[in-house]
This record gives sequence, structure tokens and C-alpha cells, in this order.
Amino acid sequence: METYDPNKNATEVRQASPRKMNMRVLVVSLIGVVIAFAVILIIYNMMMPAPTT
Repeated sequence: METYDPNKNATEVRQASPRKMNMRVLVVSLIGVVIAFAVILIIYNMMMPAPTT
């Protein structure tokens, strides 16, 4: 496995994404997780029996 390539530019060496695709993936994933937890919480609350007082 070659770890050094003298022909890479500064962006490739830093492994940066000029189109910020990694940020889009992180934001979409975070929104997906929040929505999933909200759906689970709503379903859980609907399944709970009403309190008897």
C-alpha cells in the first residue's frame, strides 16, 4: 500500500471535500436520526395505557 504520492495537491493531501459532501451526509444523517427517535417516541406514547387515578 502506497502512503506517499508526490503528485497530490493540497486538497487531496488534506482529504478535504471542496463540494462539502461530507457535511451534507452528516446533516442528513442527523435529521434522519432525530426523525426516527421522534417517530419511536410518538409510537411509544400511543402504546402506553392511560393513567388510572
